[in-house]
Amino acid sequence: MQDMNPDDIAGTYREYTLELYNAGTRTILVTDIETPYPDGRLIVSRTDPDGIITHVNRSFVEMSRYSEEDLVGAPHSILRHPDMPPAAFKDLWNTVANGETWHGYVKNLRKDGGFYWVKATVIPNVRDNRLVGYTSVRRKPSRKKVEECAALYPTLF
Repeated sequence: MQDMNPDDIAGTYREYTLELYNAGTRTILVTDIETPYPDGRLIVSRTDPDGIITHVNRSFVEMSRYSEEDLVGAPHSILRHPDMPPAAFKDLWNTVANGETWHGYVKNLRKDGGFYWVKATVIPNVRDNRLVGYTSVRRKPSRKKVEECAALYPTLF
């Protein structure tokens, strides 16, 4: 996965190197600029069983600031924000690996270095008793839940 490009970043940024599950490392550039989740929108994506994006909707493209071409074929971890504790993704993968639906609050990284919060639901897609991938649907989270997660997540590292 490619490192982030400083030319794409809006404002002052911090640089991090993330270890990504099955995707090596990636240098990311992070700002403190939050983009509020718009009312009435759903972000939808599908991945293969390894978390590689196979489909995105227009809301995903608009919120992430990545193009559809940037996203399709990339690991979903392209959106990984360094404030997200690894335990959250471990829980997600353990849950969906058991064939169950996962729900959680996620701080996602945008291509411009900013971020946005989502209330995520990840569903395993099974066809003919075989896992073929996952569908993720993201909604606008309550501000109270965002504040709770923003306080809790740093304690989980």
